[in-house]
Amino acid sequence: MKRINEYKKLFNVEPDTDLKQLKSTYRNLVKEWHPDKFQSGDDQAIEAELKSRQIIDGYHFLVSISPETKAANEEEYNTITAESGIADLKLKGQLLEVSFLDGSTYEYFGVSQNIFTRLINADKQLRFAKRNIFNSYLYRKSKKATEVA
Repeated sequence: MKRINEYKKLFNVEPDTDLKQLKSTYRNLVKEWHPDKFQSGDDQAIEAELKSRQIIDGYHFLVSISPETKAANEEEYNTITAESGIADLKLKGQLLEVSFLDGSTYEYFGVSQNIFTRLINADKQLRFAKRNIFNSYLYRKSKKATEVA
């Protein structure tokens, strides 16, 4: 959640900000903080390099959790969460990473240690996750499915 709030603050986005506005803000920030605007070796050039990386990462992250992106990928997400089994689970802070048997991985934000413990101890993890995690927490697809040759 901290990461989400940092990026929202950086981009100054509201909950109803659409992708078009986000892209416009992104372009303006990139223009303002582009490393080529500063002389090489200057402290501002080093700061601009770090800031531009943060802007790029933030933009891709915010696009991945936007309602428009979720709506576009809703059918695929529903199929994966309904039909593919869980291959692996990891909790880092309040970030739950769920890897599915089809190779795709999703991140769920704000998942407590208590919920994770209940998920791990559940007789049927997929059933527990369907009822308590998949549509209850903010999520994003973090890794694409690997294709098998």
